[in-house]
Amino acid sequence: MSVTALIVDDESPMRDQLRLRLGEVWPELQIAGEAANGIEAIEMAGRLNPGIVFLDIRMPGPSGIETARQLYKQSHVVFVTAYDQYAVEAFEQGAMDYLLKPVSAERLRMTRERLEKRLGATPTDIDAKIAQLAQILERGKAQKPQYLRWIQAQVGSSLRMISTKEILFFQSDDKYTLVQTAQAELLIRKTLKELADELDPDEFWRIHRSTLVRVDAIAEVMRDERGRQMVRLRNSPRLLEVSRNHSYLFQQM
Repeated sequence: MSVTALIVDDESPMRDQLRLRLGEVWPELQIAGEAANGIEAIEMAGRLNPGIVFLDIRMPGPSGIETARQLYKQSHVVFVTAYDQYAVEAFEQGAMDYLLKPVSAERLRMTRERLEKRLGATPTDIDAKIAQLAQILERGKAQKPQYLRWIQAQVGSSLRMISTKEILFFQSDDKYTLVQTAQAELLIRKTLKELADELDPDEFWRIHRSTLVRVDAIAEVMRDERGRQMVRLRNSPRLLEVSRNHSYLFQQM
């Protein structure tokens, strides 16, 4: 039986990565199309009628949850997300699967096995499960915020996944944001404001309008000859300025 799928993610490198990984673990699966947002996904699903939709949760416009409400009657939905939520455990044995980025081949093989068992049947009351997922996500958010753990940066034709624990600081640079690790400098399109909202505020401090620094990467804070507070980092020769608006972070100086 020929099985088709639709990949939905607002990040092109993530769509590429998932398509390549699916080709490795499920070569018979035909990727009927790719969409960058929920509106495109609904339109393409109407035309292509895929058996499976691999769906990111956080996207511009309609979220993955909202998009899934429109698709569940015709397709099996698999959520693919970078956010570790309580729903992961709750839906391990559920009718839909829930994959965390970066998706491993072993985990994707498990998804394939589950989907192959269901493809011969008509999707059941997945709408109720989607509503349950939304409730679990909201409850988990209220109980314990889930913060970004991985940063995706494109290097040539490859996508690099960087743990937030590797990052020394972020610094805005016009349309891009510089990501500095001990080994490399990379550029991403995510804005500093988006990062400030998604990163753990106990792990990353905003010390300047254009700078976010990982707290445990700070070696010392000093004043230069002009009286400005400057942060010196471990494993980096860079000195980062602390703006007056953020000097309260180091009140004892």
